[in-house]
Amino acid sequence: MKHGIDYSLYLCTDRRLMTSPTIEASAESALRGGTTVIQLREKDCSSREFYELGLRVKKITDAYHAPLIINDRVDIALAVGAAGVHVGQGDLPCKVVREIVGPDMIVGVSAATLEEAVRAEQDGADYLGVGAMYATATKTDTRPVSMEELLKIRAAVKIPIVVIGGINKQTLGNFKGTGVNGLAVVSAIVAQPDPEAAARELLRMWKE
Repeated sequence: MKHGIDYSLYLCTDRRLMTSPTIEASAESALRGGTTVIQLREKDCSSREFYELGLRVKKITDAYHAPLIINDRVDIALAVGAAGVHVGQGDLPCKVVREIVGPDMIVGVSAATLEEAVRAEQDGADYLGVGAMYATATKTDTRPVSMEELLKIRAAVKIPIVVIGGINKQTLGNFKGTGVNGLAVVSAIVAQPDPEAAARELLRMWKE
């Protein structure tokens, strides 16, 4: 499962921004448009709700043969049989997460500095989410990452990198030729009137 994952278009869900009636509809629209990875990000619901939503979304991602990544919650990721879990610098350390989930689950780590990126790779991360590359309305507590720092990270680690933070049609071209593996987006898909068309257009522009 872990090897050969296409990180080209990595969607983080956000119910506050979505134009779709449900998270499930939002995810399925994005997948129809070619989104390659779905991260389920839920900050404001109970563990039971998150678990039940995770099961429903996993049925959809399975149908499209796309990996489902759970944000922050190792327990939910294991409980729903997700492909992986993504942790930030304030969550459980990557090394501990790897011990809990074993060798087969995908573990992603957010990194904003070269030091964090190198440590994550050493601790068993399968990919990095690097950012915030630009200011973004979806998260207020982000740390800015310069293009210079991104290129240092890319040169230092072998694992895949997705860039996050203000990635959209206007900014994605700046990352061509940097060696990153994909774009992590939120509002560029979920907040659009037609998420499927938005995903298709982003993927086309990225692969051109």
